[in-house]
Amino acid sequence: MAENQLPEAFELQMQALLGPVEFAQFKAGLERPIQTSIRLNRSKPVDIPFSKRSIPWTQDGYFLEERPSFTGDPHFHAGAYYVQEASSMFISHILESQQIPKGVYLDLAAAPGGKSTLLSSYLGEKGLLVANEVIAARAQILKENVIKWGLGNTVVTNNDPEHFAPLDGFFDLVLVDAPCSGEGMFRKDPQARAEWSLDHVHLCSARQKRIVDKAGELVKGGGYLLYSTCTFNEKENEEILRFLTEEFAFESVRIPLHPQWGILEKEVKTEEDTFFAYRFFPHKVAGEGFFITVLRRPEGVYTQVAPTAKEFKHHSLKRVGEKESATLEKEIGTDGSGKFYLLQDTYFRVQGDYSPELEKLAQVLSLRYFGVELGKKQGKEWIPSHEWALSSLPKNGFPQHELSREEALSFLRKKDQVLGDLPLGWVLLTFQKLPLGWIKNLGNRVNNYYPKEWRIRN
Repeated sequence: MAENQLPEAFELQMQALLGPVEFAQFKAGLERPIQTSIRLNRSKPVDIPFSKRSIPWTQDGYFLEERPSFTGDPHFHAGAYYVQEASSMFISHILESQQIPKGVYLDLAAAPGGKSTLLSSYLGEKGLLVANEVIAARAQILKENVIKWGLGNTVVTNNDPEHFAPLDGFFDLVLVDAPCSGEGMFRKDPQARAEWSLDHVHLCSARQKRIVDKAGELVKGGGYLLYSTCTFNEKENEEILRFLTEEFAFESVRIPLHPQWGILEKEVKTEEDTFFAYRFFPHKVAGEGFFITVLRRPEGVYTQVAPTAKEFKHHSLKRVGEKESATLEKEIGTDGSGKFYLLQDTYFRVQGDYSPELEKLAQVLSLRYFGVELGKKQGKEWIPSHEWALSSLPKNGFPQHELSREEALSFLRKKDQVLGDLPLGWVLLTFQKLPLGWIKNLGNRVNNYYPKEWRIRN
């Protein structure tokens, strides 16, 4: 098969789904130029130097007129925006239009982190997000993107869906952006065409059923389940929706649309009710292929509440006492609502309202990251972490030094820094007031503490 040729079985599948006339339009849509899009981080406001136009279903998303070199943009490394496919940002419209209550959310298949950072922004300080990824290497990428986003309201875990069994009825919202056959990426990734097969579609469908069979139990009474894929076929989409409604009690949720958006609403009839799904086709929408449905659990369904325990016993995580916590809050400059934990000799901070939930999660799951890692202390002196630098927490007591673009890129390449007069000790480097990381001025030299594994290599 030629690189850009569509698989014959896929063409037959799409002709059956769309009909011959619309299939021809769909096929032509796959050959249109790709639209690069970004979503801005409201907690790190800055004027992004790209020519852009708004994505209509989200306040923070923009199509770019051309794809820039993100690697060469310090804003990107500072977490001021996330490069995300426009169709996926429809989740923002779902959250806002339904005014979905904030609380404890789960992104069950979260890497690389686009939808997790979106959920994190929606929750702000009024919620806790669990961003889970089963593959360890991808969980590391997820962790890096959560750290760059910087809101400190996320727990990154590395678990199989089966490991969540003790958390039935625990979550106000569960997002399953399921591993799929990737048909919606055919325009973006020609290799996806070559790797597609009907056998892979059936394999994905079976995997998706296993995942949602667990995910459905995790939603508390009155909570929401979002199921999405980046594929077109009904076996991985409408069939999974029907499977969910057969296995669990769910109520239908309908999302308001503007006709000019080009998003197709699909009615899916079951024995219980008519449910709604939303399809993004490349001949109708500027974004890539996407499918999503929204379901709500009835109020009477089992709900699990994390207990507030007097003691917290964990093999590696330890609570920091109230007196020391109050001192830490004053040092950092936060509002006193945080809870602090020690992982070995490293301090972490989470929003206090969600410390019982964090402790419950820590007893059940494999935590890769949580809240904001602050660093270590030597006496009264901080050894601050890179995570703290990129977070939205204050950095009281640390001097800051503003960099030019060239200086910022040199720092991000982990080059030796020559910056003129600097105070001794730790200095936070910024670009257009966005924190990039730490240096330490020792007098005779300046050490660059940008993480080696994050450095720009070109």
